[in-house]
Amino acid sequence: MSDRHDIPHESPADAPAHAAQTPQTTNTPHPAPTPPPISVLLDGAAEAALPVVRAVRDDQLGWPTPCSEYDVRALLNHLFQVVVAFQTLAAKKDVDFSRTPDRLAEYGAQWPDRFADETARLVEAWAAPGAEDGLTGGMQLPARTVGAMVLLDLTVHAWDVARATGRPYAPAAGCVAELRALAARMGPTARTMNVFAEPVPVPPGASDLEVLLAETGRDPHWTTG
Repeated sequence: MSDRHDIPHESPADAPAHAAQTPQTTNTPHPAPTPPPISVLLDGAAEAALPVVRAVRDDQLGWPTPCSEYDVRALLNHLFQVVVAFQTLAAKKDVDFSRTPDRLAEYGAQWPDRFADETARLVEAWAAPGAEDGLTGGMQLPARTVGAMVLLDLTVHAWDVARATGRPYAPAAGCVAELRALAARMGPTARTMNVFAEPVPVPPGASDLEVLLAETGRDPHWTTG
Protein backbone atom coordinates (compact mmCIF):
# COMPACT_ATOMS: atom_id res chain seq x y z
CA MET A 1 0.00 0.00 0.00
CA SER A 2 1.24 3.50 -0.83
CA ASP A 3 2.52 5.62 2.05
CA ARG A 4 0.59 8.92 2.20
CA HIS A 5 3.75 10.77 3.30
CA ASP A 6 5.36 9.88 -0.03
CA ILE A 7 2.71 11.81 -2.03
CA PRO A 8 3.76 15.45 -2.73
CA HIS A 9 1.31 18.02 -1.37
CA GLU A 10 -0.64 19.80 -4.10
CA SER A 11 -3.52 22.24 -3.81
CA PRO A 12 -6.73 21.31 -5.68
CA ALA A 13 -6.17 24.15 -8.15
CA ASP A 14 -2.65 23.10 -9.02
CA ALA A 15 -3.29 19.41 -9.14
CA PRO A 16 -3.21 17.75 -12.58
CA ALA A 17 -6.37 16.09 -13.85
CA HIS A 18 -5.18 12.59 -13.04
CA ALA A 19 -4.67 13.56 -9.39
CA ALA A 20 -8.40 13.52 -8.82
CA GLN A 21 -8.44 9.81 -9.54
CA THR A 22 -8.11 7.32 -6.72
CA PRO A 23 -4.48 6.20 -6.63
CA GLN A 24 -3.81 2.57 -7.40
CA THR A 25 -2.72 0.42 -4.51
CA THR A 26 -0.70 -2.73 -4.67
CA ASN A 27 -1.01 -5.67 -2.35
CA THR A 28 2.55 -6.33 -1.33
CA PRO A 29 2.77 -9.63 0.53
CA HIS A 30 4.06 -9.29 4.07
CA PRO A 31 7.09 -11.40 4.87
CA ALA A 32 6.39 -14.37 7.12
CA PRO A 33 7.21 -13.62 10.75
CA THR A 34 10.55 -14.92 11.92
CA PRO A 35 9.97 -17.90 14.22
CA PRO A 36 11.48 -17.64 17.70
CA PRO A 37 14.73 -19.49 18.35
CA ILE A 38 14.30 -23.11 19.37
CA SER A 39 16.08 -22.33 22.64
CA VAL A 40 13.37 -19.81 23.54
CA LEU A 41 10.63 -22.34 22.79
CA LEU A 42 12.48 -25.02 24.76
CA ASP A 43 12.79 -22.67 27.72
CA GLY A 44 9.03 -22.13 27.70
CA ALA A 45 8.34 -25.85 27.25
CA ALA A 46 10.59 -26.70 30.18
CA GLU A 47 8.85 -24.13 32.36
CA ALA A 48 5.49 -25.71 31.48
CA ALA A 49 6.73 -29.28 32.00
CA LEU A 50 8.66 -28.99 35.26
CA PRO A 51 5.66 -28.48 37.60
CA VAL A 52 4.08 -31.63 36.13
CA VAL A 53 7.27 -33.66 36.48
CA ARG A 54 7.98 -32.44 40.03
CA ALA A 55 4.46 -33.39 41.14
CA VAL A 56 4.84 -37.09 40.24
CA ARG A 57 4.57 -39.26 43.36
CA ASP A 58 6.42 -42.50 43.90
CA ASP A 59 3.17 -44.46 43.98
CA GLN A 60 2.31 -43.14 40.49
CA LEU A 61 5.45 -44.41 38.76
CA GLY A 62 3.80 -47.68 37.73
CA TRP A 63 0.64 -46.05 36.37
CA PRO A 64 -0.22 -46.29 32.65
CA THR A 65 0.21 -43.34 30.30
CA PRO A 66 -1.23 -42.33 26.91
CA CYS A 67 1.92 -43.92 25.44
CA SER A 68 0.81 -47.54 25.78
CA GLU A 69 4.38 -48.89 25.75
CA TYR A 70 5.39 -46.75 28.75
CA ASP A 71 4.27 -46.50 32.34
CA VAL A 72 5.04 -43.25 34.14
CA ARG A 73 8.48 -44.37 35.26
CA ALA A 74 9.54 -45.59 31.81
CA LEU A 75 8.18 -42.43 30.19
CA LEU A 76 10.13 -40.20 32.57
CA ASN A 77 13.31 -42.18 31.91
CA HIS A 78 12.68 -41.86 28.17
CA LEU A 79 12.16 -38.11 28.49
CA PHE A 80 15.32 -37.86 30.60
CA GLN A 81 17.23 -39.67 27.85
CA VAL A 82 15.85 -37.37 25.16
CA VAL A 83 16.65 -34.19 27.09
CA VAL A 84 20.24 -35.32 27.63
CA ALA A 85 20.81 -36.73 24.13
CA PHE A 86 19.56 -33.66 22.32
CA GLN A 87 22.13 -31.53 24.11
CA THR A 88 24.70 -33.57 22.23
CA LEU A 89 22.81 -33.24 18.95
CA ALA A 90 22.82 -29.46 19.36
CA ALA A 91 26.61 -29.69 19.32
CA LYS A 92 26.49 -31.77 16.08
CA LYS A 93 27.81 -34.90 17.82
CA ASP A 94 26.61 -38.50 17.54
CA VAL A 95 24.19 -39.98 20.06
CA ASP A 96 23.60 -43.59 21.11
CA PHE A 97 19.88 -44.30 21.57
CA SER A 98 20.34 -48.08 21.91
CA ARG A 99 19.64 -48.10 25.64
CA THR A 100 17.64 -46.01 28.10
CA PRO A 101 19.38 -45.51 31.45
CA ASP A 102 17.22 -45.77 34.58
CA ARG A 103 18.03 -42.31 35.83
CA LEU A 104 15.18 -42.32 38.34
CA ALA A 105 16.88 -45.22 40.11
CA GLU A 106 20.33 -43.64 39.70
CA TYR A 107 19.35 -40.27 41.16
CA GLY A 108 16.84 -41.47 43.76
CA ALA A 109 14.83 -38.72 45.40
CA GLN A 110 16.92 -36.09 43.59
CA TRP A 111 15.73 -37.09 40.12
CA PRO A 112 13.31 -34.12 39.69
CA ASP A 113 16.12 -31.65 40.45
CA ARG A 114 18.47 -33.47 38.09
CA PHE A 115 15.81 -33.39 35.38
CA ALA A 116 15.43 -29.63 35.87
CA ASP A 117 19.22 -29.25 35.58
CA GLU A 118 19.27 -31.23 32.33
CA THR A 119 16.46 -29.17 30.78
CA ALA A 120 18.43 -26.01 31.61
CA ARG A 121 21.45 -27.54 29.87
CA LEU A 122 19.25 -28.42 26.90
CA VAL A 123 18.13 -24.81 26.54
CA GLU A 124 21.73 -23.62 26.85
CA ALA A 125 22.92 -26.11 24.23
CA TRP A 126 20.37 -24.95 21.66
CA ALA A 127 21.07 -21.28 22.44
CA ALA A 128 24.76 -21.74 21.52
CA PRO A 129 25.83 -19.91 18.33
CA GLY A 130 25.31 -22.12 15.28
CA ALA A 131 23.19 -24.73 17.05
CA GLU A 132 20.32 -24.24 14.59
CA ASP A 133 22.59 -24.13 11.55
CA GLY A 134 23.50 -27.00 9.23
CA LEU A 135 22.61 -30.65 9.72
CA THR A 136 22.80 -32.98 12.70
CA GLY A 137 21.82 -36.46 13.86
CA GLY A 138 22.15 -39.85 12.26
CA MET A 139 19.62 -38.92 9.55
CA GLN A 140 21.45 -35.61 8.91
CA LEU A 141 18.30 -33.54 9.28
CA PRO A 142 18.27 -29.74 9.43
CA ALA A 143 19.36 -28.77 12.93
CA ARG A 144 16.25 -26.66 13.59
CA THR A 145 14.08 -29.67 12.72
CA VAL A 146 16.04 -31.75 15.23
CA GLY A 147 15.58 -29.03 17.83
CA ALA A 148 11.85 -29.07 17.12
CA MET A 149 11.84 -32.83 17.68
CA VAL A 150 13.04 -32.48 21.28
CA LEU A 151 10.56 -29.63 21.70
CA LEU A 152 7.86 -32.08 20.61
CA ASP A 153 8.94 -34.67 23.16
CA LEU A 154 9.17 -32.15 25.98
CA THR A 155 5.72 -30.75 25.16
CA VAL A 156 3.78 -33.91 24.33
CA HIS A 157 5.35 -36.14 26.97
CA ALA A 158 4.66 -33.50 29.61
CA TRP A 159 1.02 -33.78 28.55
CA ASP A 160 1.31 -37.59 28.75
CA VAL A 161 2.60 -37.40 32.33
CA ALA A 162 -0.02 -34.83 33.28
CA ARG A 163 -2.84 -37.00 31.94
CA ALA A 164 -1.46 -40.10 33.61
CA THR A 165 -1.16 -38.44 37.01
CA GLY A 166 -4.20 -36.15 36.91
CA ARG A 167 -2.31 -32.87 36.75
CA PRO A 168 -3.25 -29.74 34.78
CA TYR A 169 -1.03 -28.85 31.85
CA ALA A 170 -0.91 -26.02 29.33
CA PRO A 171 1.79 -25.83 26.63
CA ALA A 172 4.05 -22.83 26.42
CA ALA A 173 3.11 -20.05 24.02
CA GLY A 174 4.32 -20.59 20.46
CA CYS A 175 5.22 -24.25 20.90
CA VAL A 176 2.09 -25.79 19.40
CA ALA A 177 2.34 -23.76 16.17
CA GLU A 178 5.96 -24.86 15.71
CA LEU A 179 5.06 -28.47 16.47
CA ARG A 180 2.06 -28.64 14.18
CA ALA A 181 4.33 -27.51 11.35
CA LEU A 182 6.80 -30.23 12.34
CA ALA A 183 4.06 -32.87 12.45
CA ALA A 184 2.88 -31.85 8.98
CA ARG A 185 6.41 -32.22 7.57
CA MET A 186 7.55 -35.29 9.45
CA GLY A 187 4.29 -37.12 10.17
CA PRO A 188 4.40 -39.61 7.27
CA THR A 189 8.02 -40.57 8.01
CA ALA A 190 7.33 -40.73 11.75
CA ARG A 191 4.44 -43.14 11.15
CA THR A 192 6.57 -45.32 8.90
CA MET A 193 9.17 -45.51 11.68
CA ASN A 194 6.47 -46.18 14.33
CA VAL A 195 7.29 -42.95 16.12
CA PHE A 196 3.72 -41.69 15.55
CA ALA A 197 0.62 -43.85 15.51
CA GLU A 198 -2.10 -43.21 12.96
CA PRO A 199 -3.89 -39.86 13.43
CA VAL A 200 -6.92 -39.82 15.70
CA PRO A 201 -10.08 -37.99 14.49
CA VAL A 202 -10.94 -34.83 16.42
CA PRO A 203 -14.29 -33.01 16.43
CA PRO A 204 -14.76 -29.49 15.04
CA GLY A 205 -13.64 -26.86 17.50
CA ALA A 206 -10.79 -28.93 18.92
CA SER A 207 -7.96 -26.86 20.37
CA ASP A 208 -4.60 -26.60 18.62
CA LEU A 209 -3.07 -28.79 21.32
CA GLU A 210 -5.77 -31.43 20.86
CA VAL A 211 -5.17 -31.42 17.10
CA LEU A 212 -1.42 -31.80 17.63
CA LEU A 213 -1.93 -34.70 20.01
CA ALA A 214 -4.26 -36.39 17.53
CA GLU A 215 -1.70 -35.91 14.76
CA THR A 216 0.81 -37.88 16.84
CA GLY A 217 -1.71 -40.69 17.29
CA ARG A 218 -2.86 -39.77 20.80
CA ASP A 219 -6.43 -39.57 22.04
CA PRO A 220 -6.67 -36.00 23.40
CA HIS A 221 -9.31 -37.21 25.87
CA TRP A 222 -7.34 -40.19 27.17
CA THR A 223 -7.92 -41.13 30.79
CA THR A 224 -6.57 -43.86 33.02
CA GLY A 225 -10.02 -45.46 32.87
